[in-house]
Amino acid sequence: MSGDIELWELAAPAFLHTLPALVEVYAAAMKPPRDQLPGRQAIMREHARHPLFRSVVALRPGDPGAAGFAYGFHGRRGQWWHDIVSGEVRARDPEAERRWLGDSFEIAEVHVLPAEQGRGVGRSMLEALTAARRERTAVLSTPTGPTAARSLYLSCGFADLLPEFRFPGNPHQPFAIMAAPLPLRASGRRRSAGRSRAWQWTG
Repeated sequence: MSGDIELWELAAPAFLHTLPALVEVYAAAMKPPRDQLPGRQAIMREHARHPLFRSVVALRPGDPGAAGFAYGFHGRRGQWWHDIVSGEVRARDPEAERRWLGDSFEIAEVHVLPAEQGRGVGRSMLEALTAARRERTAVLSTPTGPTAARSLYLSCGFADLLPEFRFPGNPHQPFAIMAAPLPLRASGRRRSAGRSRAWQWTG
């Protein structure tokens, strides 16, 4: 990762404090219709209340904005994504459901500003986010196809659990459900996540 980007860990209260700014990073990276952003922000707010929530943000020194962010939490019954994916995997292979989703860290979001993509920011955030997690596995969903995100996940040891899956309410967009054992596959130098010194990131 470029030396002018630093990673910091955000506790849930700080994450909620900075959520409007983080949603703008999401908007720049994903380019959704603007009218969908309030709903996405509400989902992220709810995620921050899940057990063992952890988030990291990539900051550019001297710039109050974020270059990227990522977060996840312990997956368990009663969570929308976990229940839908677990049900589908269990119907196909109950042993796979127990192995990959029985004790999992759900990586909910990993986003990097377009100008910062291709510089290792996403990889560094992913490694920092999963460092020292005690779950057996990490799981996530990503759009199908030869995307940069998918290449990153594959290089970190993720493999398809469901190669093509459509979530309820979004039948036109197929996703790959991917899983990896923890710790993730090493990929060179790691940078530890720290605690931000900037007020806007600590809340």
